[in-house]
Amino acid sequence: MSYFAEAKAHFIASHQNPINQALHHITNILAIAAIIYLFIDWRITIVCLILTQVFALGGHAFFEKNEPAFVKYPGITILASFSWSFENWFGLRQVLEYFKGLGVRN
Repeated sequence: MSYFAEAKAHFIASHQNPINQALHHITNILAIAAIIYLFIDWRITIVCLILTQVFALGGHAFFEKNEPAFVKYPGITILASFSWSFENWFGLRQVLEYFKGLGVRN
């Protein structure tokens, strides 16, 4: 197993709570916004980056009750997080699967 695959498997195992998953999808969207706003207004970039940490660390502290995957796999966890969010369409796929499980048509 490659280092990235190990990091991604650890990331997924560390993010089982649905609320924490949603917070991490929001975090990844904010990180993308931070990159975009870097060229428009650096102050919004700073706010986005602070919010990413508040949501990510808060999700682990209050909902997941574990340490962030970043502790074990620093750096590469960011790529694993984005990969996970893109695979899940930033949470939309999980929401659709939830409603399919309820028998609601989309």
